[in-house]
Amino acid sequence: MPTSKNTFQPQAKPFLKWAGGKRGLITQLFAKFPTDFNNYHEPFLGGGAVFFELYSRGLLKGKNAYLSDINSELINTYHVVKNNPDELISNLEIYKKNHNKDFYYQTRALDRLDNFKTLSELERATRFIYLNKTCFNGLYRVNSKGYFNTPIGSYKNPNIANKEAILNASKALQDAIIFNQAFDKTLVNVNPNDFIYLDPPYYPLTKTAAFTAYDENAFLDEKQKQLFNMFKKLHQKKCTVMKSNSETSFIRDLYQEYEINSVQANRFINSKSSGRNKINEILIRC
Repeated sequence: MPTSKNTFQPQAKPFLKWAGGKRGLITQLFAKFPTDFNNYHEPFLGGGAVFFELYSRGLLKGKNAYLSDINSELINTYHVVKNNPDELISNLEIYKKNHNKDFYYQTRALDRLDNFKTLSELERATRFIYLNKTCFNGLYRVNSKGYFNTPIGSYKNPNIANKEAILNASKALQDAIIFNQAFDKTLVNVNPNDFIYLDPPYYPLTKTAAFTAYDENAFLDEKQKQLFNMFKKLHQKKCTVMKSNSETSFIRDLYQEYEINSVQANRFINSKSSGRNKINEILIRC
């Protein structure tokens, strides 16, 4: 696909559903984003909405984009989308034809097998996207053993093999540098005037909040404080850093010395549609 001659690249968008994804907040986020920066870093990649929007707006031309996440299956999927999109789409078409309740739970159970990691990168990426498109609300959730345990969703015709989204994402990812690593490794590649966007698992609004476990390790007080320390170090390196999180006193108190703005987001992860209303989030900047 040729590059557009105007400011915008071919439109790329997330090929995955992702809890806490930022597509619905793009306009509010970009009003606060820097317009001039060197390289871009996103260490909590998830669905990649911000990266794909930056790319589509032509804001990453001539820059390095360092994309990372601790979720190894997610990062494997990004590598396959980048390097082997056509075979991935073909595999997903097969999964689409086979989709039913039994097939879903058989596919979900593959990570319980001792030989799961011996599956090809292509097969694991196909499984990951298939489960993402057919599980409840696209919610990536694992148990204490690291096994994916989200139940099947009630979709009549899930878009399992989204050819256009995968091919456009593949194009956007060609010059990206993709890592499977913890967030603190971000410090290795940053330089002054780089832009870092942090979108970690959100601090729970209540003690009973159910969806704080992004991988098998919940991202609670200790890790939030570790992230805050990295935020300060990035600021000291004269980087532009922006961080999204839940509107809680814990997070506000932690980042009180920095600029904090409230934004409104739609809440989608709720078992009842009546609970999927707008909520306040905060955007922190230095």
